[in-house]
Amino acid sequence: MSPADHGNQVTAQAVTGSGDHSRQSASLWLVICTGVVFVILFSLGCWQVYRWQWKLDLIQRVESRVHQAAVAAPDRAGWPAVSRDQSEYLHVNLQGQLQYALSLPVVASTIHGSGYWVMTPLIRNNGEHILINRGFVKNMAAFDAELKKRDEQPVSITGLLRISEPGGSVLRKNDPDARRWYSRDVKAMGQAMGLTDLAPYFVDQEAGTEVSDGPVAGLTVIRFQNSHVVYALTWFTLAALSLVGYRLIRRHRRDDRD
Repeated sequence: MSPADHGNQVTAQAVTGSGDHSRQSASLWLVICTGVVFVILFSLGCWQVYRWQWKLDLIQRVESRVHQAAVAAPDRAGWPAVSRDQSEYLHVNLQGQLQYALSLPVVASTIHGSGYWVMTPLIRNNGEHILINRGFVKNMAAFDAELKKRDEQPVSITGLLRISEPGGSVLRKNDPDARRWYSRDVKAMGQAMGLTDLAPYFVDQEAGTEVSDGPVAGLTVIRFQNSHVVYALTWFTLAALSLVGYRLIRRHRRDDRD
């Protein structure tokens, strides 16, 4: 073999070795990327399974709260423990005086059509205030008629404990200065009413405890979206597809080398 032929052979081997190294590096990166994508997608699926189990437990707990005998609404000492998971839709009762003149309307959409929730503070004997959603009225004239009621005699109210809805709705923000309310934001409404000792929750008054010519109570809608199974199946399917994609890419590369 001449020196020139030997040089060409060495060069060819070097090129072949470099090509093999490049293919190995590309294969390694393909494995790493596929593994990372699979782990992320599979983890998201597992998270949705966890959320599904959590939602089922929440629905069961809420159902038991709604139908259990009414208990005393949490007082000031119990306010810090009030939470969405542990307290919402708790069946409660409370006594005090409704302060009609401080009532505020909140835009509402119900089975009776569009209108307003009438939010009225109730003051307990110890000075604590709790906002009461006394029910639904269709127009402002009916709401204004409610404000003329000045008979602040002691009352007993039963209903469902609800958690504050801060900020407003998805499309519209609360405007306290203009007296436009799109959500039942307890803190902001308490400030607009000039109340300081106010519970961090409100109570949806239940049907049968309202006055005959007052707002329509008992319209609480208890509904929980539970699409976590669909989400879990979607993530698991995408994880499986990532492995299928990996196999197809490997096969395509082998065919190209052959």
